[in-house]
Parts: sequence; C-alpha cells; structure tokens
Amino acid sequence: MYWWEAFEDPALNKLMDSSFSHNHNLISIWYQLEEARSIRKIQSTFLLPDIEGSAQTAISRPQPDFAGGENTQIGVSASYEVDLWGRIRAGVQAEDFRMQASYFDYQTAAMTLSSQIATTWFQLITAKKQLNLAKEQIAINEKIINLIKVRFGAGQTKGVDILRQQQLVEEARNQQLLYETDLALLKNQLAVLTGVPPQNFEVSARDSLPRLPPHPQTGLPLDLVRRRPDVQRAYRDLLAADRDMAVAVRNKFPRLSFNLTGQTRSNTYPELFNDWAYTLGANLVAPLLYWGRLREEVKRAEAVKNQQLHNYGQSVLIAFREVEDALVQEQNQAKRLKVIEKRITMAKKVQRQLQTEYINGFIEYLDILVSLEEQQQLERQKIQLEQDLFESRIALYRALAGNFDLEYIPNSQPANQN
Repeated sequence: MYWWEAFEDPALNKLMDSSFSHNHNLISIWYQLEEARSIRKIQSTFLLPDIEGSAQTAISRPQPDFAGGENTQIGVSASYEVDLWGRIRAGVQAEDFRMQASYFDYQTAAMTLSSQIATTWFQLITAKKQLNLAKEQIAINEKIINLIKVRFGAGQTKGVDILRQQQLVEEARNQQLLYETDLALLKNQLAVLTGVPPQNFEVSARDSLPRLPPHPQTGLPLDLVRRRPDVQRAYRDLLAADRDMAVAVRNKFPRLSFNLTGQTRSNTYPELFNDWAYTLGANLVAPLLYWGRLREEVKRAEAVKNQQLHNYGQSVLIAFREVEDALVQEQNQAKRLKVIEKRITMAKKVQRQLQTEYINGFIEYLDILVSLEEQQQLERQKIQLEQDLFESRIALYRALAGNFDLEYIPNSQPANQN
C-alpha cells in the first residue's frame, strides 16, 4: 500500500498511475538509471580478457616480380591484465555504487512527483470548494441587497447602505474569478504532471477534501535514514568516492598483463591454414617518474570522498529537520483550524445579534456589513487552512518516505509501479 492510498481517493490513485506511466521527467531519470547500469557492465568487462581477430589479404601483379601472387594473414589475439591489487575490482565497485545511487535518484524523483500530484489534486478540490463558497456568498449578499432595497423604499434605511452591500457583492465576484482561474491553472498543472497535453486532459474534482488519515508512525531515526532515498543516494555517492580513491591509490602500483597471439600466413590461399605461429608475452609496467601526478590524483580523490562524507551528513540532518518541520506544521495548523471554527461560530452569533439590533433601529447598517465581511473571510480562511493541513500531511509522508518502494526491473519500462 502506497502512502497516498491512505486518503482513499480513487481519482487520486488513477492520477498517480498515469503520472508514473507518462511523466517525462520521471521516465528521463529512469533512462539515467539504465545508463548507469550499462556503465557498470562496461567497467566489469575489464576483469575479462580482450579477444580480437584480424585478417588481411592482398594480390600482387605481375606475379613473377614477387614471391607469390597472394599475401594473406589471419590472426587471433588475446590480452589480459591481472588485477594484482584489486584496482579494476575497485572501479567496478565504484560504478556499482553509482548505479545504486541512480536507482535512489529515481525513487526520489518518484516520491517528489507523487507528493506534487497529491498536493495539486487537493489544491484543485480546495479551489472548487472556494468557488462554490464564493457563489453562495454572492447569492447571500444579493439577497441582502434586495432586503435593503425594500427597507430603503419604506424609508427605513439609507441609500449608502445599498452601495456598501453592493461592494461586498463585487468582492465576492472578484473572489469567484480568482478561484475559476486557479481551477483552470491547477488542471493544466495536473495534466503536465501526468504527461497529458492540457487541451486533452479531463478531470472532475470532488466537492470536498477526503478524510484526513490517521497520523503515521515516524519510527526511529535509523529507520528514517534507511527509508529516505535521497539519504541512501548520498550514502552510495560516498561509497563510490571511497572506491574511486582506492583506484587512485592502486594506480601507483605495477601492472601485469599477458598477450597471446595466434597467426597464419601464406602466399597462396590453399595453403593458408597449413601452418600456425603462436606468441605468448607478458608485460610488467610500473610507474617510475610521473612528477607527482599520481600522488595528486590520490589527494583529489580523497577530497571528493570528504565532500561526499559531509554531503551525506547534511542529507541526514535535513531528513530529520523535514520530519520535525512537518510534525510542527500539522500540529499547529490543526490547532488553528479549531480556533477559526470557533471564530466562525461566534461571528455567526454576532451577525444574528447585529441584525436584530439593526431591525430595531439601534445600530447602523455599517456594523452589520463589517461583521458579514469578516464572517465570509473566515469561511474562506477555513477552507484554505484545511488545504494547508493536507499539505502538511503530504510533507510528512514525503519526509518519512514510508510505504514507497519501487522495484528496479532491468530492461523494462516504468509503465506501472503497482
């Protein structure tokens, strides 16, 4: 079960499936992983001998001027470097760690994409909810205008009260236009995230946010380090830098290689395979005077290793901080939501009391207008706070990287992660 399935939203699940299949950025990173896998295989071939075949032929005319009319050679050669000090194996290990780092890059990108999809989807729902609220507020405000006009006709109110109420209507209409724009832009954003042209993308947002799932368990700090793909990627970079340093050190040691050659040669085609000549040679090469180049290469590799060590430490600290940030934000936003719900309840009571006093002629309509505007603003703020609460939960899921593990299947497309 993936983390977004906790929201129990089928439309969100469908968007996730589409994004993992068609998001171009994610597929591009998948092919980076394929590239790293090929590089690792290339490096591993240096542990095996290189075998080459050669053939050449020529015909000379006029024949009496030469030893023979044909001159044909066929040969097979093999060369092999003995990995005396483990230099080649260290290089293979370095590429293996880089391949693993690319895999965790893919996981990180997929985790980021899933959080973007969920955030944008809930923002779309919130925008639709805000739009519906704006329409309701317009209807309420227009109804109040009609009531004021009746009282104005009876000489019970001032004309300026109608104008003030009309301003509140226009403000609600302005909010409606803003939310309609947000709704369109968020749909376009979802289309791009799921790899679909915006003009061909169709989605229908639900009218309200789903139920907020139970709070996930954060676990131990060590579990977090093991789960986070970005932390694992930094760790693999450190291991790869360590192996690169081993290669640099062992480049200072002698190298032993063997060469085996088999060759046949003839001046006539029928006698080509009658005789073969074989040569076996060994080469021992040791660096004597490179003017400090190899020593500086070791220092450079050590410096890179130390960089990756501190990058890894910083990644761990950032992971801990992001979890703590998400926890604090969600806790405080939940408290703020309760506060604003109380404020809305009190604002409604105040509004009813002011209406009674206005009807009895105790107060001016301006007091009602100010109270009504405050109440409607609080209702909009409440919807936004609910959205912020969901975004904090998404940030927590992302920081924990829980229930999100993608299998690497060689030579396959990232068509579906389920």
